Amino acid sequence: MQTTFTPSSTTIMAGFHALSDPLRFQVVELLRSQELCVCELCEKLQVSQSKLSFHLKTLKEAALVRPRQDGRWIYYSLNLPQFVALEQYLTEYRRLAVMLPAHPCSDDTPSL
Repeated sequence: MQTTFTPSSTTIMAGFHALSDPLRFQVVELLRSQELCVCELCEKLQVSQSKLSFHLKTLKEAALVRPRQDGRWIYYSLNLPQFVALEQYLTEYRRLAVMLPAHPCSDDTPSL
């Protein structure tokens, strides 16, 4: 019997929080195509290692990236199952859209 992983609300919030920062978003974009070491990320992003370390810590805590040590270097790659969890969370809202009736204010003007 296969079990499915249901992420907690804390995990989901941590993922979206981590993606909300422009620098962390850039890190994720760079890691889409390949694993990179910290020095390569620093060079590509033009940031200091101390600044990048703070952001990598946030991405690790949100389980969006995985570190791998090779000698004295740490390489980072995306943790794709966590991105799938975020995608599945958002998919639930897409399903709700077909169940909800059309809103009476169709001109996109907020009602007071």
